[in-house]
Amino acid sequence: MRVQSNLLVHLGYGKYVRSDQVTALLPIEEERGPGRRTFVHVAGREDPVVASRAEDSIVSDLVQEPREVTQARQQSEILRDLLTDLGTVNATVRRIVRDEGGLDIDRLERRIRSVVEGE
Repeated sequence: MRVQSNLLVHLGYGKYVRSDQVTALLPIEEERGPGRRTFVHVAGREDPVVASRAEDSIVSDLVQEPREVTQARQQSEILRDLLTDLGTVNATVRRIVRDEGGLDIDRLERRIRSVVEGE
């Protein structure tokens, strides 16, 4: 289990904290109710932040990558695989595909390479 650095974690009702600043989560036992589920202890603060979300859902957000990060990683892997596959297409096939199908594999390969190498 690894806390993701520099990501904001939603505590509910418009409250967010940086994931790497959370030092402890304690369920609220007394006077627990809507808007009062978890005490979130944050580095540099004396008093805990009151979260409206349950501690298990906050922990889940702390240790899981956001969907956007996971998708970006998957898209990058797909582009790298595509770049590798395009590299195996010979010049004759490239010319036929470009002239008959209107797909310029060389141009596509350059664009993918610029994206992949720009990461």
